[in-house]
Amino acid sequence: MADPTLTPRSPLLSAKDRLADATRASHGRVRLAELPFLTQIGLRLDPKGPAADAVGVALGVPLPLEPNTVTRTRELTVLWLGPDEWLVVGRPGTSRALEDRIREAAGDEPVSVTDVSAQRTTLLVTGPHARDLLAHGCSLDLHPRGFGPGRCAQTTLGRTQVVLVARDRPDAGFWILVRSSFAGYLTDWLLDAAAEYL
Repeated sequence: MADPTLTPRSPLLSAKDRLADATRASHGRVRLAELPFLTQIGLRLDPKGPAADAVGVALGVPLPLEPNTVTRTRELTVLWLGPDEWLVVGRPGTSRALEDRIREAAGDEPVSVTDVSAQRTTLLVTGPHARDLLAHGCSLDLHPRGFGPGRCAQTTLGRTQVVLVARDRPDAGFWILVRSSFAGYLTDWLLDAAAEYL
């Protein structure tokens, strides 16, 4: 029998019911949920070097080279975080396979591959008022013309540093990647801000 102390726990496990209650009370105007345990791999390499193309081929999606953009496959989302930095997000439990795939593709080229899955959790915010809700605490222009599908940004939401991702369709909402230690605070902030839609 597995040792229960080794079972991973979501930083927002205790908030699951409150998020679901707020979603129900809003009658679909705002939907809030945690997406726990997504694989997150930090990747740094020379975007002009041969490893960049090789890693893109191995992942089945090119690394985004335009600032604050996202590329996707069915299984992976790759976020541009800086001129030589990306975050590869995948299904839970795939970190080792992704790390191995990236390292093998890079070969002898200099590359940094770091599993940062435990560093952050992910909140999903959807619904017709998702942008309005986020605009309460984010200084970015979240209008679809400026921050539509396929965009991401490192920003502040409710005084918390986050990575904000506009999902692949306008109705798919947003991912908020937040450090686990700030996840409870940000959840409380979101629930308070969502009260206007309940």
